[in-house]
Amino acid sequence: MTPEERGKRAEELFLSGYNCPQSVALAFADLSGMDEKELAKTVSGFGGGICRMREMCGAVSGMMFILGRLEGYSSPEDDAGKTALYTTGQQLIQQFAARNGHDSYICADILGKPRGPEPPVPEARTEGYYHNRPCAKIVRAAAEVLSAYLGK
Repeated sequence: MTPEERGKRAEELFLSGYNCPQSVALAFADLSGMDEKELAKTVSGFGGGICRMREMCGAVSGMMFILGRLEGYSSPEDDAGKTALYTTGQQLIQQFAARNGHDSYICADILGKPRGPEPPVPEARTEGYYHNRPCAKIVRAAAEVLSAYLGK
């Protein structure tokens, strides 16, 4: 798939009700080596900037999860693997932040909300919900950034 196709898929997943990390990760389900249901469950807690704490953007968390699945290291002694992963991850996160014009990868900053936890009950997915937040565009951007990197 092209970066645009992966991005469109992530956006469609978000608009169908998945949270941000689920939307990004599921756009790469075919590469993840995981069943879609298991993948969605595994990243579900990263939504809302990690359980609606409004910290690390869930789209970034989904992007990093897939990067780790594809290029991560498994041995605690693998300093070269760790360095390579962290280098790539930082570059992708910086590209994501710059692309979205927020220069941030923090959920609260992207949403224009104060930092800190929100009530744990998710908001209803209404037309107004989708209209008032940039998340569909954000998950699309995260998927496109990661896909462009993987296509190199």
